[in-house]
Amino acid sequence: MKVLVTGGAGFIGSHIVDLLIEKSYQVTVVDNLSSGKRENVNTQADLVVKDIRDNDLINLFEILRPDYVIHQAAQVSVPRSLNDPLEDAQTNILGLINVLECCRKTGVRKVVFASSAAVYGNPEYLPVDESHPCNPLSPYGISKHTASYYFKIYQELYGLDYDVLRYANVYGPRQDHLGEGGVVTIFINKLLAGEQPVIFGDGNQTRDFVYVGDVARANVIGMEASGCQVVNISTGKEVTVNELYGTIKDELGSKMAPAYSQPRAGDIYRSCLDNSAARKMLGWQPEILLGEGIKKTISFFHNIRLT
Repeated sequence: MKVLVTGGAGFIGSHIVDLLIEKSYQVTVVDNLSSGKRENVNTQADLVVKDIRDNDLINLFEILRPDYVIHQAAQVSVPRSLNDPLEDAQTNILGLINVLECCRKTGVRKVVFASSAAVYGNPEYLPVDESHPCNPLSPYGISKHTASYYFKIYQELYGLDYDVLRYANVYGPRQDHLGEGGVVTIFINKLLAGEQPVIFGDGNQTRDFVYVGDVARANVIGMEASGCQVVNISTGKEVTVNELYGTIKDELGSKMAPAYSQPRAGDIYRSCLDNSAARKMLGWQPEILLGEGIKKTISFFHNIRLT
């Protein structure tokens, strides 16, 4: 079976590719390498350097005829979407439509899409489930929410099945500093370098940190499942930034206290996603607890510094 992974040279996408290879799928990665890295791509996967917005993307689909597409390619920075909403929409909306058109024209069975907790905006209650109102606070959140409507209409009109996976704050090996989960990477690398990390606000703001390996597994399970689902991929647990920092600091054996700075404008204070639907509809649940995930992530970045 052939799987095409857009953004497969990136943080989450490359972990998905690894798991697909492990499960003996034939994998092609499409990535423009604007943020992804060649070295992230599994040597058993084929890498095609191409932008999802390219008009000739259809030529690649016609040659490959993939059975499934896992669509991870995106503009993922909320601040960048605020500064350049046009570029965000060009990638996250027009790029998506280009991919969907290629899928429609070449008989792709199913698309699994990387969505985000950003579609919900400020929570009206916690944990946030899929029936929570969607009130995105950024162009990035708008683009991810808009995608859901395109998937629905492509299924109704053309029979293209899909899963929309709304990620909580993903962290783990290969991550850069972008996104909410990037705070894990920032704290680890600051402490490894002997520098003082900064916490914005009082540190009691919460996030739902889900390990990248669990997210990769959710994508493959969703791809293999029948039907169409829109589900949260999360741990369902709130963790304060202070608790996160303490876990990382203790694991590294550091005594360094963080510096505190003014809260960032627009930051949501509390966030946590209900994963009951994913458990019920996909049979998925997170397996890596925060402490274990932090250890894996520290090990990865420590080894990089040694090479």
